[in-house]
Amino acid sequence: MNPHSDILDLPALRQLELAADAAGLALMQRAADSIADWVRRHYPPASRILVAVGPGNNGGDALFAACRLRRAGYAVEVLLPAPGNAAVQAALAEWQALGGSVRPTLPREVPELLLDGLFGVGLARPLQDNWLTLLQALDALPCRKLAIDIPSGLDTATGQALGAALHADITLSFLCPKPGLYTAAGPDHCGEVIIDDLGCPATLYPPHAGTLALPDAAVLRRKRDSHKGSHGVLSIIGGAPGMTGAALLAGRAALAMGAGKVFVHPLDGGLTLDPLCPELMLRPWQHNLLIPEQHQLVLGPGLGLSDQAHAALARALPHAGTLLLDADGLNLLAADHALQQQLLQRHGATILTPHPTEAARLLDVDTAAIQADRVGAVRELARRFGCVVLLKGCGTLLAQYGQPYRLLRRGSPSLAVAGQGDILAGAIVALLAQGLSPLDAAHLAADVHASAGEHYSEQAGGPIGLTAATLLPLMTRELNRRVSPAGAPLF
Repeated sequence: MNPHSDILDLPALRQLELAADAAGLALMQRAADSIADWVRRHYPPASRILVAVGPGNNGGDALFAACRLRRAGYAVEVLLPAPGNAAVQAALAEWQALGGSVRPTLPREVPELLLDGLFGVGLARPLQDNWLTLLQALDALPCRKLAIDIPSGLDTATGQALGAALHADITLSFLCPKPGLYTAAGPDHCGEVIIDDLGCPATLYPPHAGTLALPDAAVLRRKRDSHKGSHGVLSIIGGAPGMTGAALLAGRAALAMGAGKVFVHPLDGGLTLDPLCPELMLRPWQHNLLIPEQHQLVLGPGLGLSDQAHAALARALPHAGTLLLDADGLNLLAADHALQQQLLQRHGATILTPHPTEAARLLDVDTAAIQADRVGAVRELARRFGCVVLLKGCGTLLAQYGQPYRLLRRGSPSLAVAGQGDILAGAIVALLAQGLSPLDAAHLAADVHASAGEHYSEQAGGPIGLTAATLLPLMTRELNRRVSPAGAPLF
């Protein structure tokens, strides 16, 4: 268990807290130290700080931190809208012993920093009435905001706002990462996320449910004695009339990510050459086309929903090698239970790469249900279809049944443009062809893709204007950086 990258679900987190309490670790005091230390590093004494104290343990963390800051010479005001639990009462006694007072409403003077200790990871229902009004008022304050453990109002498991949630500049979270910090609306509410394990020994941690850890890219490092056949072969089926660009983008991405040979089989029989990437070998799709079993196979980019597309999927499912289904390959699968049965009978590995609406079709729910519990959705897809599943969106998630799920921290709104899913599909199978496992290939490709999007935003001064084709050289550079980090030999 790595407390800086491995994720516990809420019951396991409660189990850890009980174990730490039994071991006499005084986690609340350690959390207060962590909060006060962060403030001291970033704000000079006498800075005006407003500490919002809620009724639970999150409020206790905040109020004990207020005590430390008052002793250090900070101008601290405490907002205590309602009586709290025993931890809050103990902290309140210490605060009052220091001469501190509390106020039930916001002060007129705007603070330099808000410490948000209203509600933590235990919040399970939408805020209402006075709490909702207060949270909205705190959110509107024109000052920096530090959220304690998680921004008040944000669901720990899903990253969704429970009615409303604070928009923090920094979130100082304790013991381990929580999925709500990184997925759905979480990143827009959390700002910079800092994890502090509070010195809790790794031996106390229960088994983790998920992880932020990345696969090792060093397996892709190339020997001098290699040739194009050393780096895998893949085939892409898609590109119906009017949508051929999708299949070509997937093929170009596969080459950009290091695949040795790439075949594209467009349903549009008139497409025989990609003039911008003549390295792609184009062989129009025919029902009797034989895809060698050593080829990794992608089906879906620009596929369409025609009878011909349906026949292509039915022909691809018995393929002996690994199969990645994307876009209309997923939509056809969702609409046909016979095809789903074929999928379950496959001997080769399968990767599904849905966006939330495609995931909703596969699970026969609406998109809102997927977004309401992205972790639950990706795990259910992996269980139901026996596949590696990559669920796209803010905080991309990956799952393989029986293993901890994986969550990506990286991402950029620059990637919210047409063609990026096609790029990702080609990238995944290129890494698969070069020797990574299906789960690791999907994970590494998604992170390289997301990182390249971030680099674009840095270089362009913002997220606007990125096209899928423009991203490819950035992805190649990012992958090479990981395969051969600074100072490492190239071969």
